[in-house]
Amino acid sequence: MKRTILTFLCSVCLYVMQAQTLLPATEPNAVQRQLIDRGYGMFVHFGPNTFLEKEWSDGTAPASVYAPTALDCDQWVRVAREAGFRYVLLVTKHHDGFCLWDSQWTDYDVASSRDTTDVVRAVSNAFRKYGLQFAVYYSLWDRHEPTYKSEDFGQYVQYMERQLTELMTQYGEVCELWLDGGWDKPIADWQIPRIYGLVKQLQPNCAVGVNHTLSAREDEVSYYWDDLVLPDSCDRDDKHYLRFFPTDFRLWDPKIAPLYDRKQYLHKGQSYYLPFEHTICLSKGWNWFQKEKPMPVRDLDELEELFYWTTSNDNTLVVDLAPDRTGRIRPHEADRIVELRRRLGIEHGKPLPKRRGEIISLGAKTEASSVYPSKEGTYATSQAVDGGMQTRWASADGDNLAWFALDFGHEQTFNKVVIFEYQDQQQGDDGFSNVRTGRIQQYTLDIWRNGQWVPIYVGDESLSDCKVIRLSHAYTSSQFRLRASAPPSIYELEVINEPTLNP
Repeated sequence: MKRTILTFLCSVCLYVMQAQTLLPATEPNAVQRQLIDRGYGMFVHFGPNTFLEKEWSDGTAPASVYAPTALDCDQWVRVAREAGFRYVLLVTKHHDGFCLWDSQWTDYDVASSRDTTDVVRAVSNAFRKYGLQFAVYYSLWDRHEPTYKSEDFGQYVQYMERQLTELMTQYGEVCELWLDGGWDKPIADWQIPRIYGLVKQLQPNCAVGVNHTLSAREDEVSYYWDDLVLPDSCDRDDKHYLRFFPTDFRLWDPKIAPLYDRKQYLHKGQSYYLPFEHTICLSKGWNWFQKEKPMPVRDLDELEELFYWTTSNDNTLVVDLAPDRTGRIRPHEADRIVELRRRLGIEHGKPLPKRRGEIISLGAKTEASSVYPSKEGTYATSQAVDGGMQTRWASADGDNLAWFALDFGHEQTFNKVVIFEYQDQQQGDDGFSNVRTGRIQQYTLDIWRNGQWVPIYVGDESLSDCKVIRLSHAYTSSQFRLRASAPPSIYELEVINEPTLNP
């Protein structure tokens, strides 16, 4: 009996040690596996920025500007549960330094505001009530705390340790820590190994990630924006380097990793496995914090396609639903995300649904009426079928009757087409939100049959960010063509053979 107990305790200790240490690997460790299995979470941005109409405030606004009139954290988590999310990722402190809990180490927090509710506690209580997991966002950058500007930056690191200790010891189990804002100091100053070690000591199963994880060069000292690695550049293993180490997963909001996303990255000559966590806004305006004027939300078709894209290949997705000044999530946003759950068929206690069907257009031979000129081949036709969301084909200016064709090499059957169109953007006053306008207003889908192009679909409506065309029956052809008005540009064109549920 004693031997059995000893064996069990040794197994527990070994599990905790493995959870605490990031080791060179080609497969996910226990903490990463838990992150991958969670798969789908809700981001919550709420704080002074909500009341200042800003995305980044500078920490000089008094704590009293934070003044929700009907704060209901239970509603946030209830919406998350109804929407099929597995965890809630709460912004506990953004770059302004304001804390959504009563922190012993600052007076720039809810305890000094007009609503003293400990939001972190209210959310953590609600996630236990509704059976979800709890994750924490914490900004490294702090534009309010005096020690941040101290000559001895170690004082600020100690400040972070004290606050993270509060978050990791007073609110139950924390499944994830999302660190942001590391661009404001040299990389070594943040002492990430020290922070990582503290978190793992207090919460062994907490996955830790640092935004802008990767660098194009080894041993980067200062933070160089030019060295950031777009997710689309991750086209093979052991090509890029970990800028912050250790870290359990990769981040770069709101970028989208490619369908072929690789997982192996280098640090000090060793290769480490890191999945990617996507973060996107539900709002069509790409605002993280809610604005006074209600904004439209993303189309259901687009959300469905992004869900399948971002949760494939052992990656994860977090969708931001920001409460408004009342302290509640707006009904039209809650309705849309719950509607997405119904569309996807997400069920609690069961694995997340996977994409049905095969994307037959990936890597197909491409041709177009024109290509926008660039020395680097930035807008080549192949980039519209490369499985990436940061690359695109663009036609030349003046090509108002452009076409883009695919040659599959042999006959293929398909019944669905998805077009992610590049949008012209007008930036908002807050520097983040934007209004996007599509170019394509009329378009035709053709297939090659009996030596000629035959139209199978004609549309005269704007494509928006993502257009999904479900054909009434399957077509078989060796070639496919899109014809479009205005000079079009396409991030990705997917031709899909999707099995029908009721043939």
